[in-house]
Amino acid sequence: MKNSTLSAMLILIFFFTLSAHELLGQIFHGKTVDKDNGNPIAYVNIGIKNRNIGTVSDSRGQFSIELDGQYDNDTLFFSCVGYHPFGISVQDLKAAQSIEIRLEEKVVALREVLVQPRDYIRKTLGIKARSKSIAIGFEENRLGYECGILIKVKTTAILETLNLNIASCSYDTVFYRVNFYSLREDGDFENFLQKPIYFEISKDKIGDKIAIDLKEYNIHVEGDFLVTVEHVKDLGMGHLYFCAGLSKKTYYRKTSQGDWESVPIGVGINIDAQVER
Repeated sequence: MKNSTLSAMLILIFFFTLSAHELLGQIFHGKTVDKDNGNPIAYVNIGIKNRNIGTVSDSRGQFSIELDGQYDNDTLFFSCVGYHPFGISVQDLKAAQSIEIRLEEKVVALREVLVQPRDYIRKTLGIKARSKSIAIGFEENRLGYECGILIKVKTTAILETLNLNIASCSYDTVFYRVNFYSLREDGDFENFLQKPIYFEISKDKIGDKIAIDLKEYNIHVEGDFLVTVEHVKDLGMGHLYFCAGLSKKTYYRKTSQGDWESVPIGVGINIDAQVER
């Protein structure tokens, strides 16, 4: 009788241990590299679409992500400006002994440009909010979190300077990525940059505004676009808040490949641009 009771206890202990392991999930470690030369690719977006499960590889291409059994039938996607996106099933990921994700670089064909005389006027597009009483931004060290605004343009615009109106910053140094997305027919957003845009600046040089020169990226837009700032590096404890106003919307997503959401508060992001009359 005692042996039977002991066996039952052992089975229960094993069951609860197994359940706890499944609940916590399995942590996967890997590296993102260039398919041709094997060099590490930094700050690759990694996640399951529409699941809000994701992360970003670090400056050496290394990453870790925790996945439990409920995602076994999903696909983990890897994307980075300048490279073709890549997907691997979670089941195949779990079966792999080592995880090295090799991304193929995109070959961008330059389009022939027909130069025509046009009349441009300098405008500031976006939200100019400077009040620090309403703020929105980054208060968690969540890799892949990004927020921004949708800017509507009826004609062609040449983007020159991105301005971020700062309400408060407690980091010693900030490091973020800027993304530009076009609005697709299916209502989703697609990054149209040909090379990534990063900015790094120390707290003592931030002041009330961060200005980022966009001229070298030669960004021409025709129609509406989304501009965001993305948290891609572990900055430790701290926050970065932007000024905001009770107008328009802030679009955000919680992690790489996650769903886009919005709140009725406009983050203070604007762009100095040459806009066709």
